[in-house]
Amino acid sequence: MATNNSKIPELLCPAGDLTRLKAAVDYGADAVYLAGEEFGMRTAASNFGEADLYEGIKYAHSHGVKVHITCNTIPHNEEITRLPAFLEMLNAAGADAVIAADLGTIGMVKKYAPDCELHISVQSGICNYETANAFYNMGAKRIVLARELSLEEIAEIRAKTPSELEIEAFAHGAMCVSFSARCLLSSYMTGRDSNRGDCAQPCRWSYSLMEEKRPGQYFDITETDKGTYILNANDLCMAPYLDKMRDAGIDSIKIEGRAKSHYYVAVTANAYRGALDSLKNSGENWELPDWVDKELNKISHRTYSTGFYFGRPENAQTYADAGYIRDYAVAATVDGYGDGMITATLKNKFSKGQIFDCLEPLSEPFEVKADSLYDGDGMPIETAPHPMMTVKIPFNRPIKPGAMLRMKTE
Repeated sequence: MATNNSKIPELLCPAGDLTRLKAAVDYGADAVYLAGEEFGMRTAASNFGEADLYEGIKYAHSHGVKVHITCNTIPHNEEITRLPAFLEMLNAAGADAVIAADLGTIGMVKKYAPDCELHISVQSGICNYETANAFYNMGAKRIVLARELSLEEIAEIRAKTPSELEIEAFAHGAMCVSFSARCLLSSYMTGRDSNRGDCAQPCRWSYSLMEEKRPGQYFDITETDKGTYILNANDLCMAPYLDKMRDAGIDSIKIEGRAKSHYYVAVTANAYRGALDSLKNSGENWELPDWVDKELNKISHRTYSTGFYFGRPENAQTYADAGYIRDYAVAATVDGYGDGMITATLKNKFSKGQIFDCLEPLSEPFEVKADSLYDGDGMPIETAPHPMMTVKIPFNRPIKPGAMLRMKTE
Protein backbone atom coordinates (compact mmCIF):
# COMPACT_ATOMS: atom_id res chain seq x y z
CA MET A 1 0.00 0.00 0.00
CA ALA A 2 2.82 2.42 0.84
CA THR A 3 3.58 5.15 -1.68
CA ASN A 4 7.02 5.99 -0.22
CA ASN A 5 5.69 9.43 0.61
CA SER A 6 7.87 11.09 3.26
CA LYS A 7 6.07 14.43 3.32
CA ILE A 8 4.44 15.27 6.67
CA PRO A 9 0.77 16.07 6.09
CA GLU A 10 -0.69 19.50 6.71
CA LEU A 11 -2.71 19.85 9.93
CA LEU A 12 -6.12 21.34 9.05
CA CYS A 13 -8.21 22.42 12.04
CA PRO A 14 -11.80 23.66 12.44
CA ALA A 15 -12.72 27.24 13.34
CA GLY A 16 -16.34 27.88 14.30
CA ASP A 17 -15.67 31.52 15.17
CA LEU A 18 -12.83 33.99 15.63
CA THR A 19 -11.94 32.75 19.12
CA ARG A 20 -11.63 29.19 17.88
CA LEU A 21 -9.64 30.29 14.85
CA LYS A 22 -7.07 31.93 17.11
CA ALA A 23 -6.95 28.80 19.28
CA ALA A 24 -6.29 26.61 16.23
CA VAL A 25 -3.55 28.95 15.02
CA ASP A 26 -1.92 29.34 18.45
CA TYR A 27 -1.96 25.61 19.17
CA GLY A 28 -0.35 24.42 15.96
CA ALA A 29 -2.62 24.32 12.90
CA ASP A 30 -1.04 24.67 9.46
CA ALA A 31 -4.42 25.68 8.05
CA VAL A 32 -7.94 26.32 9.32
CA TYR A 33 -11.31 25.88 7.67
CA LEU A 34 -14.34 28.01 8.45
CA ALA A 35 -17.59 29.34 7.04
CA GLY A 36 -19.25 32.66 6.43
CA GLU A 37 -22.79 33.32 7.57
CA GLU A 38 -24.16 31.41 4.56
CA PHE A 39 -23.20 28.46 2.35
CA GLY A 40 -21.31 26.48 5.03
CA MET A 41 -22.28 23.07 6.42
CA ARG A 42 -22.49 24.02 10.13
CA THR A 43 -25.31 26.44 10.97
CA ALA A 44 -24.87 25.53 14.66
CA ALA A 45 -21.45 27.18 14.70
CA SER A 46 -21.20 30.94 15.21
CA ASN A 47 -19.41 31.32 11.87
CA PHE A 48 -17.87 34.49 10.46
CA GLY A 49 -19.37 37.81 9.45
CA GLU A 50 -17.39 39.87 6.98
CA ALA A 51 -15.44 41.85 9.60
CA ASP A 52 -14.46 38.71 11.54
CA LEU A 53 -13.53 36.99 8.29
CA TYR A 54 -11.09 39.75 7.37
CA GLU A 55 -9.66 39.77 10.91
CA GLY A 56 -9.38 35.98 11.03
CA ILE A 57 -7.58 35.77 7.69
CA LYS A 58 -5.20 38.54 8.75
CA TYR A 59 -4.45 36.80 12.07
CA ALA A 60 -3.90 33.40 10.43
CA HIS A 61 -1.69 34.78 7.66
CA SER A 62 0.42 36.71 10.17
CA HIS A 63 1.25 33.33 11.73
CA GLY A 64 1.86 31.56 8.41
CA VAL A 65 -1.46 29.68 8.57
CA LYS A 66 -3.76 29.25 5.55
CA VAL A 67 -7.54 29.81 5.60
CA HIS A 68 -9.98 27.61 3.69
CA ILE A 69 -13.61 28.77 3.41
CA THR A 70 -16.39 26.18 3.27
CA CYS A 71 -18.95 26.92 0.59
CA ASN A 72 -20.16 23.34 0.43
CA THR A 73 -23.90 23.41 0.95
CA ILE A 74 -26.24 22.32 -1.84
CA PRO A 75 -27.76 25.76 -2.54
CA HIS A 76 -31.30 26.34 -3.75
CA ASN A 77 -32.28 28.90 -6.38
CA GLU A 78 -32.87 31.79 -3.97
CA GLU A 79 -29.39 31.31 -2.45
CA ILE A 80 -27.51 31.20 -5.76
CA THR A 81 -28.24 34.86 -6.46
CA ARG A 82 -26.30 35.85 -3.32
CA LEU A 83 -23.30 33.62 -4.00
CA PRO A 84 -21.31 35.82 -6.45
CA ALA A 85 -21.02 38.73 -4.00
CA PHE A 86 -19.95 36.34 -1.22
CA LEU A 87 -17.26 34.76 -3.40
CA GLU A 88 -15.97 38.15 -4.52
CA MET A 89 -15.67 39.15 -0.86
CA LEU A 90 -13.66 35.98 -0.08
CA ASN A 91 -11.37 36.73 -2.99
CA ALA A 92 -10.83 40.31 -1.79
CA ALA A 93 -10.25 39.17 1.80
CA GLY A 94 -7.37 36.93 0.72
CA ALA A 95 -8.88 33.52 1.47
CA ASP A 96 -6.49 30.77 0.39
CA ALA A 97 -9.12 28.29 -0.78
CA VAL A 98 -12.85 27.77 -1.22
CA ILE A 99 -14.28 24.32 -0.48
CA ALA A 100 -17.23 23.48 -2.74
CA ALA A 101 -19.36 20.47 -3.68
CA ASP A 102 -22.18 21.65 -5.94
CA LEU A 103 -21.23 21.78 -9.64
CA GLY A 104 -22.81 25.20 -10.12
CA THR A 105 -20.96 26.54 -7.09
CA ILE A 106 -17.68 25.10 -8.39
CA GLY A 107 -18.09 27.04 -11.64
CA MET A 108 -18.89 30.22 -9.74
CA VAL A 109 -15.82 29.83 -7.51
CA LYS A 110 -13.61 29.80 -10.59
CA LYS A 111 -15.38 32.89 -11.95
CA TYR A 112 -15.84 35.06 -8.86
CA ALA A 113 -12.92 33.96 -6.64
CA PRO A 114 -10.13 33.38 -9.16
CA ASP A 115 -7.33 33.98 -6.65
CA CYS A 116 -8.57 31.22 -4.33
CA GLU A 117 -7.69 27.58 -4.74
CA LEU A 118 -10.65 25.29 -5.48
CA HIS A 119 -11.02 22.41 -3.03
CA ILE A 120 -13.69 19.77 -3.61
CA SER A 121 -15.71 18.97 -0.49
CA VAL A 122 -16.35 15.60 1.12
CA GLN A 123 -19.98 16.31 0.12
CA SER A 124 -19.02 15.36 -3.44
CA GLY A 125 -18.46 11.74 -2.43
CA ILE A 126 -15.08 11.13 -4.10
CA CYS A 127 -14.39 7.40 -3.86
CA ASN A 128 -12.30 6.68 -6.96
CA TYR A 129 -9.47 8.08 -9.07
CA GLU A 130 -11.64 8.78 -12.13
CA THR A 131 -13.81 11.16 -10.12
CA ALA A 132 -10.71 12.72 -8.59
CA ASN A 133 -9.23 13.27 -12.05
CA ALA A 134 -12.48 14.73 -13.33
CA PHE A 135 -12.43 17.36 -10.60
CA TYR A 136 -8.75 18.05 -11.29
CA ASN A 137 -9.63 18.70 -14.93
CA MET A 138 -12.27 21.16 -13.69
CA GLY A 139 -9.56 23.14 -11.92
CA ALA A 140 -9.48 21.58 -8.46
CA LYS A 141 -6.27 21.98 -6.48
CA ARG A 142 -7.43 19.59 -3.75
CA ILE A 143 -10.02 16.88 -3.14
CA VAL A 144 -11.48 15.92 0.24
CA LEU A 145 -12.03 12.17 0.12
CA ALA A 146 -15.16 10.37 1.22
CA ARG A 147 -14.99 8.84 4.68
CA GLU A 148 -15.87 5.40 3.27
CA LEU A 149 -12.40 4.74 1.85
CA SER A 150 -9.68 2.46 3.15
CA LEU A 151 -6.00 3.41 3.19
CA GLU A 152 -5.39 0.98 0.33
CA GLU A 153 -8.04 2.67 -1.80
CA ILE A 154 -6.57 6.07 -0.99
CA ALA A 155 -3.10 4.90 -2.00
CA GLU A 156 -4.49 3.77 -5.36
CA ILE A 157 -6.18 7.13 -5.89
CA ARG A 158 -2.88 8.82 -5.10
CA ALA A 159 -1.03 6.62 -7.59
CA LYS A 160 -3.52 7.29 -10.39
CA THR A 161 -3.96 11.06 -10.05
CA PRO A 162 -1.59 13.96 -10.85
CA SER A 163 0.88 14.74 -8.09
CA GLU A 164 -0.28 18.38 -8.25
CA LEU A 165 -3.72 17.33 -7.00
CA GLU A 166 -3.67 17.39 -3.20
CA ILE A 167 -5.52 14.79 -1.14
CA GLU A 168 -7.24 15.68 2.12
CA ALA A 169 -8.86 13.19 4.49
CA PHE A 170 -10.46 13.26 7.93
CA ALA A 171 -8.31 12.03 10.82
CA HIS A 172 -10.41 12.92 13.86
CA GLY A 173 -13.95 13.73 14.94
CA ALA A 174 -17.56 12.75 14.48
CA MET A 175 -18.52 10.24 11.81
CA CYS A 176 -21.63 10.44 9.64
CA VAL A 177 -23.56 7.26 8.85
CA SER A 178 -24.77 8.56 5.50
CA PHE A 179 -22.85 8.50 2.23
CA SER A 180 -20.13 11.13 2.53
CA ALA A 181 -22.33 13.33 4.70
CA ARG A 182 -25.23 13.40 2.22
CA CYS A 183 -28.34 12.65 4.24
CA LEU A 184 -32.12 13.15 4.07
CA LEU A 185 -33.05 11.77 7.50
CA SER A 186 -33.04 15.18 9.12
CA SER A 187 -35.13 16.76 6.36
CA TYR A 188 -37.75 14.03 6.54
CA MET A 189 -38.00 13.95 10.30
CA THR A 190 -37.57 17.60 11.29
CA GLY A 191 -37.57 19.74 8.18
CA ARG A 192 -33.94 20.68 8.85
CA ASP A 193 -31.83 20.09 5.74
CA SER A 194 -28.48 18.46 6.52
CA ASN A 195 -27.26 19.25 3.01
CA ARG A 196 -27.61 22.94 3.81
CA GLY A 197 -25.79 22.82 7.14
CA ASP A 198 -28.78 22.37 9.44
CA CYS A 199 -28.65 18.69 10.43
CA ALA A 200 -30.60 17.78 13.59
CA GLN A 201 -28.47 14.60 13.92
CA PRO A 202 -31.33 12.06 14.03
CA CYS A 203 -28.65 9.36 13.74
CA ARG A 204 -27.86 10.13 17.40
CA TRP A 205 -31.45 9.59 18.60
CA SER A 206 -32.79 6.51 20.37
CA TYR A 207 -34.84 4.09 18.24
CA SER A 208 -36.74 0.85 18.70
CA LEU A 209 -36.45 -1.63 15.81
CA MET A 210 -38.88 -4.40 14.85
CA GLU A 211 -38.69 -6.55 11.71
CA GLU A 212 -41.73 -8.83 11.55
CA LYS A 213 -41.65 -9.96 7.90
CA ARG A 214 -37.99 -11.00 7.57
CA PRO A 215 -37.18 -13.57 10.25
CA GLY A 216 -33.47 -13.93 10.91
CA GLN A 217 -32.54 -10.48 9.59
CA TYR A 218 -31.68 -8.35 12.58
CA PHE A 219 -29.26 -5.85 14.07
CA ASP A 220 -27.03 -7.11 16.82
CA ILE A 221 -28.22 -4.43 19.26
CA THR A 222 -28.68 -3.78 22.93
CA GLU A 223 -32.13 -2.38 23.66
CA THR A 224 -33.70 -1.14 26.86
CA ASP A 225 -37.16 0.23 27.53
CA LYS A 226 -35.78 3.54 26.23
CA GLY A 227 -34.89 2.06 22.85
CA THR A 228 -31.49 1.75 21.18
CA TYR A 229 -29.10 3.99 19.28
CA ILE A 230 -28.78 1.91 16.11
CA LEU A 231 -27.28 4.70 14.00
CA ASN A 232 -24.94 6.22 16.59
CA ALA A 233 -21.49 6.13 15.01
CA ASN A 234 -18.40 6.27 17.20
CA ASP A 235 -15.91 9.10 16.72
CA LEU A 236 -12.91 8.80 14.42
CA CYS A 237 -9.37 8.91 15.83
CA MET A 238 -6.44 8.14 13.55
CA ALA A 239 -3.72 9.70 15.69
CA PRO A 240 -1.87 6.37 16.24
CA TYR A 241 -1.82 5.77 12.47
CA LEU A 242 -0.65 9.10 11.06
CA ASP A 243 2.35 7.34 9.53
CA LYS A 244 -0.01 5.13 7.55
CA MET A 245 -2.06 8.13 6.41
CA ARG A 246 1.17 9.77 5.27
CA ASP A 247 2.34 6.64 3.48
CA ALA A 248 -0.98 6.39 1.64
CA GLY A 249 -0.25 9.78 0.10
CA ILE A 250 -2.57 12.01 2.13
CA ASP A 251 -1.41 15.64 1.97
CA SER A 252 -3.71 17.09 4.63
CA ILE A 253 -5.26 15.52 7.72
CA LYS A 254 -8.49 17.15 8.79
CA ILE A 255 -9.96 17.54 12.28
CA GLU A 256 -13.76 17.62 12.32
CA GLY A 257 -15.48 20.02 14.71
CA ARG A 258 -16.51 23.52 13.59
CA ALA A 259 -19.46 23.35 15.99
CA LYS A 260 -17.25 22.25 18.89
CA SER A 261 -15.68 24.31 21.65
CA HIS A 262 -12.60 26.51 21.84
CA TYR A 263 -11.18 23.92 24.26
CA TYR A 264 -11.75 21.05 21.80
CA VAL A 265 -10.00 22.98 19.03
CA ALA A 266 -7.01 23.82 21.25
CA VAL A 267 -6.55 20.25 22.51
CA THR A 268 -6.88 18.54 19.14
CA ALA A 269 -4.62 21.08 17.40
CA ASN A 270 -1.96 20.75 20.09
CA ALA A 271 -2.16 16.95 20.21
CA TYR A 272 -2.02 16.40 16.45
CA ARG A 273 0.73 19.02 16.12
CA GLY A 274 2.75 17.08 18.67
CA ALA A 275 2.03 13.81 16.88
CA LEU A 276 3.01 15.15 13.45
CA ASP A 277 6.18 16.77 14.80
CA SER A 278 7.07 13.48 16.44
CA LEU A 279 6.46 11.67 13.15
CA LYS A 280 8.65 14.17 11.30
CA ASN A 281 11.55 13.58 13.67
CA SER A 282 11.19 9.81 13.92
CA GLY A 283 12.72 6.89 12.13
CA GLU A 284 10.87 4.01 10.52
CA ASN A 285 9.23 2.61 13.65
CA TRP A 286 7.17 5.58 14.77
CA GLU A 287 4.78 5.31 17.70
CA LEU A 288 2.31 7.90 18.91
CA PRO A 289 3.68 9.77 21.95
CA ASP A 290 1.86 8.64 25.07
CA TRP A 291 0.94 12.20 26.05
CA VAL A 292 -0.88 12.74 22.74
CA ASP A 293 -3.02 9.66 23.29
CA LYS A 294 -3.90 10.91 26.78
CA GLU A 295 -4.75 14.38 25.47
CA LEU A 296 -7.32 13.09 23.00
CA ASN A 297 -9.13 11.42 25.88
CA LYS A 298 -9.36 14.75 27.76
CA ILE A 299 -11.85 16.25 25.32
CA SER A 300 -15.55 15.54 25.03
CA HIS A 301 -15.82 12.55 22.69
CA ARG A 302 -17.61 9.33 21.92
CA THR A 303 -15.80 6.00 21.91
CA TYR A 304 -13.05 6.14 19.29
CA SER A 305 -12.73 4.02 16.17
CA THR A 306 -10.60 3.99 13.02
CA GLY A 307 -13.58 4.36 10.70
CA PHE A 308 -13.16 2.66 7.31
CA TYR A 309 -9.42 3.14 7.02
CA PHE A 310 -8.65 -0.52 7.69
CA GLY A 311 -11.73 -1.95 5.98
CA ARG A 312 -15.22 -2.43 7.34
CA PRO A 313 -15.37 -0.88 10.83
CA GLU A 314 -15.34 -3.38 13.69
CA ASN A 315 -15.88 -0.84 16.48
CA ALA A 316 -18.27 1.39 14.59
CA GLN A 317 -21.17 2.18 16.90
CA THR A 318 -22.29 2.55 20.48
CA TYR A 319 -25.77 1.13 20.98
CA ALA A 320 -26.46 1.98 24.61
CA ASP A 321 -26.57 5.78 24.37
CA ALA A 322 -25.37 8.80 22.39
CA GLY A 323 -23.61 10.47 25.29
CA TYR A 324 -20.12 11.89 25.35
CA ILE A 325 -17.18 10.96 27.54
CA ARG A 326 -16.25 14.10 29.52
CA ASP A 327 -13.49 13.60 32.09
CA TYR A 328 -11.90 17.05 32.23
CA ALA A 329 -13.10 20.63 32.66
CA VAL A 330 -11.30 23.94 32.17
CA ALA A 331 -10.86 25.60 35.57
CA ALA A 332 -9.25 28.84 34.35
CA THR A 333 -7.54 30.43 31.38
CA VAL A 334 -4.16 32.11 31.82
CA ASP A 335 -4.02 35.87 31.17
CA GLY A 336 -0.38 36.48 32.07
CA TYR A 337 2.52 35.94 34.46
CA GLY A 338 4.43 38.30 36.72
CA ASP A 339 6.09 38.48 40.13
CA GLY A 340 6.07 34.69 40.35
CA MET A 341 2.30 34.52 39.87
CA ILE A 342 0.01 33.13 37.18
CA THR A 343 -2.91 35.49 36.60
CA ALA A 344 -5.97 33.70 35.26
CA THR A 345 -9.70 34.10 34.64
CA LEU A 346 -11.92 31.58 36.42
CA LYS A 347 -14.14 29.28 34.37
CA ASN A 348 -15.13 26.66 36.96
CA LYS A 349 -15.00 26.74 40.77
CA PHE A 350 -11.97 25.27 42.55
CA SER A 351 -10.21 25.58 45.91
CA LYS A 352 -6.70 25.98 47.27
CA GLY A 353 -4.72 22.76 46.85
CA GLN A 354 -6.28 21.93 43.47
CA ILE A 355 -3.91 20.15 41.07
CA PHE A 356 -4.23 21.29 37.46
CA ASP A 357 -3.17 19.78 34.18
CA CYS A 358 -1.91 22.81 32.21
CA LEU A 359 -2.43 22.92 28.45
CA GLU A 360 -0.01 25.46 27.00
CA PRO A 361 0.23 26.21 23.27
CA LEU A 362 2.68 23.96 21.42
CA SER A 363 3.75 22.14 24.59
CA GLU A 364 3.34 18.81 26.29
CA PRO A 365 0.96 19.32 29.25
CA PHE A 366 2.41 19.74 32.74
CA GLU A 367 1.21 19.97 36.34
CA VAL A 368 0.38 23.15 38.24
CA LYS A 369 -0.69 22.98 41.88
CA ALA A 370 -2.49 25.80 43.66
CA ASP A 371 -0.66 25.50 47.00
CA SER A 372 -1.71 29.10 47.58
CA LEU A 373 -4.55 31.04 45.98
CA TYR A 374 -5.18 34.79 45.70
CA ASP A 375 -7.87 37.02 44.27
CA GLY A 376 -7.23 39.77 41.73
CA ASP A 377 -6.18 42.20 44.46
CA GLY A 378 -3.61 39.78 45.83
CA MET A 379 -5.64 38.82 48.91
CA PRO A 380 -5.39 35.17 50.05
CA ILE A 381 -8.53 33.10 49.43
CA GLU A 382 -9.48 29.50 50.15
CA THR A 383 -11.87 29.07 47.21
CA ALA A 384 -12.45 30.71 43.83
CA PRO A 385 -16.23 30.50 43.42
CA HIS A 386 -17.26 33.10 40.83
CA PRO A 387 -16.94 32.61 37.05
CA MET A 388 -14.85 35.30 35.32
CA MET A 389 -13.19 36.41 38.56
CA THR A 390 -9.43 36.99 38.47
CA VAL A 391 -7.28 34.56 40.43
CA LYS A 392 -3.53 34.39 41.06
CA ILE A 393 -1.52 31.22 41.63
CA PRO A 394 2.20 31.08 42.52
CA PHE A 395 4.30 29.17 39.97
CA ASN A 396 8.01 28.83 39.31
CA ARG A 397 8.08 29.88 35.65
CA PRO A 398 6.09 31.92 33.11
CA ILE A 399 3.11 30.34 31.33
CA LYS A 400 1.95 31.61 27.96
CA PRO A 401 -1.24 33.69 27.84
CA GLY A 402 -4.13 31.59 26.56
CA ALA A 403 -2.96 28.45 28.33
CA MET A 404 -5.70 26.48 30.11
CA LEU A 405 -5.67 25.05 33.62
CA ARG A 406 -7.69 21.85 33.55
CA MET A 407 -8.99 19.66 36.35
CA LYS A 408 -10.39 16.17 36.32
CA THR A 409 -14.15 16.04 36.83
CA GLU A 410 -15.77 13.90 39.52
